Amino acid sequence: MTNKLDETKTFTPKFDADGLMPAMAIEHSTGTPLMLAYVNKAALQKSLQSGYACFWSRSRQAFWLKGETSGNRLKLIDILIDCDQDTICMLVEMEGAKAACHTGRKSCFYRKLTANDGEGEDLSLQFTDNQPLFDPAEVYNK
Repeated sequence: MTNKLDETKTFTPKFDADGLMPAMAIEHSTGTPLMLAYVNKAALQKSLQSGYACFWSRSRQAFWLKGETSGNRLKLIDILIDCDQDTICMLVEMEGAKAACHTGRKSCFYRKLTANDGEGEDLSLQFTDNQPLFDPAEVYNK
């Protein structure tokens, strides 16, 4: 069942009570999920104007131009919005060391969840990428 919102060309974003919307960054050329952050209306507009991913940092309560400190900026290729208009997906190409994660890794999704008992009661994390592309101590602790 579809409704008007599903088929409209009108952008009517649904921001949450804090004025935020989840924004998933995906590497355009590979489809690799890089990170999940949040945008408000102003961050979304700044992203569109600059051509680079800009977010709202919930912890700092400030705009966050991804890669401003590290040089690992995310150049926008496209922005997609889901059917409910409450989540966006930024298709990007990485610049700099090509690491989206503050740990120095390509993606923030560098571990997978594993059920050790086969039933999901005993869970652990397994590294899928343990090769940082830059040293976070050198970049962020200047």
